[in-house]
Amino acid sequence: MHHENIGLWRHDHTFGQDRKSQGEQKTILVAVITASMMVVEIVAGLTSGSMALLADGLHMASHAAALGLNVFAYAYARRHAGDPRFSFGTGKVNALGGFSGAVLLGVFALIMAWESIKRIVSPVGIAFDQAIFVAVIGLVVNGVSAFILQGKEHGHDHAHDHHHHHHDHNLRSAYLHVLADALTSILAIIALLSAKYSKLVWMDPLMGVLGAVLVSRWSLGLLRSTSHILLDREGPENIRRKIREIIERDGDSRIADLHLWAIGPNIYSAAISVVASHPMEPEQYKKLIPEDLGVVHVTLEVCRCRDFDSDPGRTKTGRF
Repeated sequence: MHHENIGLWRHDHTFGQDRKSQGEQKTILVAVITASMMVVEIVAGLTSGSMALLADGLHMASHAAALGLNVFAYAYARRHAGDPRFSFGTGKVNALGGFSGAVLLGVFALIMAWESIKRIVSPVGIAFDQAIFVAVIGLVVNGVSAFILQGKEHGHDHAHDHHHHHHDHNLRSAYLHVLADALTSILAIIALLSAKYSKLVWMDPLMGVLGAVLVSRWSLGLLRSTSHILLDREGPENIRRKIREIIERDGDSRIADLHLWAIGPNIYSAAISVVASHPMEPEQYKKLIPEDLGVVHVTLEVCRCRDFDSDPGRTKTGRF
């Protein structure tokens, strides 16, 4: 057998991960905004002696670090997209970035709850005007950042939003971090105004506990969705059902085995075993799978099943 043209059957496994996505661009912009605000608040806090500004600046630093992790995940996936050591490309780095961000989000929620409980047990004096001012600044900055990050991806990802449940988890992690900060600012403003004008000082730590509960729920949701991808849980049922319907439509072919798993944001790999009395070539079955399902890598096995066939175990395999 001649192998001079074997390159015609080979393909890369980048699947678009080598291009800078809108999610990466948005996350970089928000990381720069957050880091800039962090520097301004820390400098202002040190020069003015305002502990409230200094504390919020240090709080901003923790979110800047988390956003930096999201930016790193994007850059790493893009720069190593063509590395052959990654079997199906670097798409799962996106899920790993989201998982890491979710862990940090959970840690921040625990810190919020701990600090709030400490203040319920041992109340501290509050400089209301300074604290309200800082909370309003934080709300504006994080509100703008959340607005930047909330937009859906266009192009490939947008086209598949209708079909898939898996999204850009790295982008979602960044979004939840700034949303958590915005929520904290809103709750803080409500609590501080209540404490200042109605003497309800206990509202401040109570709102902190409420915020911690909400943030922990977001963290758990993101942990669940990203861990499903990292552990190769079966892909969405609607996509598997569609593949089965398309291949079995002729009445002769049957799918004996089907595995579908995510290898990146809204992109999937599939391993399919087809049994038929009069089987087609593997490439013909592959062409039946619509591109808009996001199945970018298929390994397909075709088995002939016919009564009294001289070679019933004869198998054809194909990959692309």
